[in-house]
Amino acid sequence: MDIRQLKYFVAIIDAGSFSKAAERLFVAQPSLSQQMAGLETELKTKLLLRSAQGVAPTTAGSTLYRHARLVLRQMEQIRNDVREDSGSEAGAVAVGVPTTVAAVLALPLFERIRKRFPGIRLQIFESMSGHISEMLPNGRLDLALLFRDSETRGISVIPVFDEELYVLGNAGLSLRKSTTTCPLASLANVPLVSPSPANGLRLVIERTFQREDVELNIVADVDSLPTLVAIAAEGSACTILPAAALAQREPAARPVMRKIVQPVMTRPVSVCWSHAVPISAAALAVRKAIVELIRELHAHGKWIGITLRPEPDEATLSDTSGWSGSALAMD
Repeated sequence: MDIRQLKYFVAIIDAGSFSKAAERLFVAQPSLSQQMAGLETELKTKLLLRSAQGVAPTTAGSTLYRHARLVLRQMEQIRNDVREDSGSEAGAVAVGVPTTVAAVLALPLFERIRKRFPGIRLQIFESMSGHISEMLPNGRLDLALLFRDSETRGISVIPVFDEELYVLGNAGLSLRKSTTTCPLASLANVPLVSPSPANGLRLVIERTFQREDVELNIVADVDSLPTLVAIAAEGSACTILPAAALAQREPAARPVMRKIVQPVMTRPVSVCWSHAVPISAAALAVRKAIVELIRELHAHGKWIGITLRPEPDEATLSDTSGWSGSALAMD
């Protein structure tokens, strides 16, 4: 087994097919197939499953993929560390950002890193929080913004803020349009569209309604932020989201938004990183920039509906502990 084989294997899984991986790698497909056959022979197990839909890893293949990702990241870090500018802020940094957070943070973060750290190649992965939670411990991300405020096995966190949740739309609500708040009890049996059960927001919604003994009426599972907002604006159902969800929508096209009260619904947001990936100088710089930007955007009124946590001290922001040298199970 060598680095080239691991690189090829990861590319195949990421592309979902031999032909697409061969195009991206500029390698002939027969050569790619030969390398994978040799890898399976050496490891004495089947790694890939081929079907009409493409290529997927076996259970053994998923294990190899996780370790291969870590090895390739470590190789990249070694190259960065031994260059003449060793220790400077340079190299790739992959950041996972939930869609609602990306609406406010992604563009300012890109501009800040480009201006202050031209040697850093920022990689922003925007997705639903559940997918990001899976990518972080597998070594595919250096940092992630996730809805949690405590450390779990293999994951360290810096809590940065708590975001309030709002009901968007007017369907089924007997409230005046000028009302800016909505008691939770007023949402009993109101038609709601929500992210699917695997999403962290859905869990917050279900737990809160159950705890307060309010009847929850979810009429559709929608894992698309634009679609959730569009449905609320159209008026056939409401949805529950943070205020940031409307950041990129023109004010005239925004649905009615009311803060949920009695009780207020909130969820924590933290900058997270995995112990399975070595923390580079570049990743530290991006981590600091994220924390700084969030505070600045809030102070300038560009990020509403959040309550900042106490500002972390320099020692916390510069913390590089937690590198264990091997992959750990995700939380």
